[in-house]
Amino acid sequence: MKYTCLIVDDEELARDLIKNHLDQLDHFELVGMCESAIEASQILKNQKIDLLFLDIEMPVLRGTDFFRNIINKPNVIFTTAYRDYAVDGFELNAIDYLLKPITFSRFFKAIEKFLELQSSKSINHLIDIKEDQKRDYIFVRKERKQVKIFFDEILCVESVRDYIKIKTESGNHLVKYSLTAFIENLDNNFIRTHRSYVVNIKKITAYTKNDVEIGKIEIPIGERYKSIIKKVLS
Repeated sequence: MKYTCLIVDDEELARDLIKNHLDQLDHFELVGMCESAIEASQILKNQKIDLLFLDIEMPVLRGTDFFRNIINKPNVIFTTAYRDYAVDGFELNAIDYLLKPITFSRFFKAIEKFLELQSSKSINHLIDIKEDQKRDYIFVRKERKQVKIFFDEILCVESVRDYIKIKTESGNHLVKYSLTAFIENLDNNFIRTHRSYVVNIKKITAYTKNDVEIGKIEIPIGERYKSIIKKVLS
């Protein structure tokens, strides 16, 4: 999955620095860089933005004032050269507040906060157990056919670049699908253990703090998923 990003800052060097930091990360797509909030508003009206990097002190309209007026607010990371604006940023439920000049290590920490939030959103429904209203199968395109796969037969799903490998009791299916989009079709018996893996909870035969096992298959547990996995399996 690609997270769409927009940079808004009146300073060209500041915009370029954030762009360079983003270029070092996977799964983030920069859709635009704007010099003003007015320019950014047009992009936000026409395109879904997952993560907004927004400078606070800008001419004409401050970043915090602009963000307050956005109807469908994206996730935001505020940037500024002034430490005194931190309170304003966090009152607006910002993911983080970055003080210029922004080092990559500090930038990466903010990105980790964003990813943690996205992970929590996708997994919360698994902890709040309720009757599943979805169908118990999915059709996926494999070669020239639409192949029916029952959820109960799925052991785990692995992300492989632009494809996913669906491992079932009867064999594997490599199909062009994003892991995040595929998860949305699954029922509450599935949980993400790693950015590249989803497993069927009912099929887990053993687990440690670092991996889960389904028979002879070992699936890693990512660092930011460990606490959730422990809650679900214990």
